[in-house]
Formats: sequence, structure tokens, C-alpha cells
Amino acid sequence: MKRIVVLVSGRGSNLAALLDAGIPAQFAAVISNRPGAGALALAASRKVPAITLDHATFSDRESFDAALAAEIDRHAPDIVLLAGFMRVLTGAFVNRYHGRLINIHPSLLPAFTGLDTHQRALAAGVKIHGCTVHFVTPALDHGPIIVQAAVAVRDDDDATTLAVRVLQQEHRIYPMAVRWLVEDRLQLTDDGRVHLRDAGAESRALVSPQGPM
Repeated sequence: MKRIVVLVSGRGSNLAALLDAGIPAQFAAVISNRPGAGALALAASRKVPAITLDHATFSDRESFDAALAAEIDRHAPDIVLLAGFMRVLTGAFVNRYHGRLINIHPSLLPAFTGLDTHQRALAAGVKIHGCTVHFVTPALDHGPIIVQAAVAVRDDDDATTLAVRVLQQEHRIYPMAVRWLVEDRLQLTDDGRVHLRDAGAESRALVSPQGPM
């Protein structure tokens, strides 16, 4: 059975979705860079080892990332997931887990990389917004895309209401993508694209999952 380590910084809503999804893998540890993050209590309540590695106690990004990699490797994971992990990772760290490090981002990448995605989408006047699960590369929020979910932007939306609908789709597509990775169904090509093996009727999920937006 494959082993998963999840990196978190916040309350853990995507972590909860992952733990509730029945993914055929062992969640070996949850690691947070923020003491007291809600996701740590959630992990502990599910009998998953919950570990704090406070980035504020390290002198620079490189030393924190080296310590984080050592802690991750102690749990011997096959897959490392970023679930609201609010740190920019160094290239050395990302390359260490090439092909097995994935993230969920609250926009339809490559649009609106970085922070404040919902407010920026509204300011740009886009009619479609959403979320993306992607492999992590040294280029921030630019890794190969695994799956995206779209939501319509309504005339009366603000950043909060839009975020709620996007988060619902995050909880839908992140477990889906992780399951595919666990089942060895994702093929990462040399040109930076992702193909889903044995997709069948699921192939449309690589564009936009079915259901109301």
C-alpha cells in the first residue's frame, strides 16, 4: 500500500476531504509549518501522526526545506501532497520529490498564480473561475496540470462567495487526482503534460468535472 505525507498550514478542509475519500493508501503523517494549525488537530483525531515544524525557527528557506525533507523522508512516503501549505518551496526540495509531489491551487492555472486568486479573478472580470490539481515544479503554480474544475462567476459574487464554490470543487477533484496517482494511472510526459490511463468516461474530468458550476 502506498504511503502519503500531507503538508498543511491551515484549518485542513482539503485534508478532511482526502481522509474521507477512501483512497487506498496509508496517510503516514501530516506536517505543518504553523504550530496550532487546525489541520494538526484534525489529523490527530483521525489517528494520523501530526507533526509541527515551525518555519519561524529556521534562519532561511533552504535550512527549513532541508529539515522538512528529512522529516518527510522519515515516513518513507510514495506521495507528498500540499494541502493549503503556505510556503514557497526551493527548487532542491521540489526536485527531490519530482513526479510525486502535487498541489491544489484555487484558480484555473495558469491564470491567477499566487495569492488572492478569487479577488483577482473578480477584478479581471472573468466569467469562469475554478481550481487546479497539478504536479509541483520549481516554477510557482506552473506544474503539469492533472485536473481542473470550473465554476461560473456570478454577477453578485464577492471573493467570499466565489471562494466557497471553488472550495467545494477542490474537495471533489483533489481526492480524485490523488486516487489516480495512487493507482499509477497518471502518466507525466516529457513535454510537461499529464495523461490519465484507462480514462473511459472519466476523461472529461481532466477538463471540468460534471455537475453544477
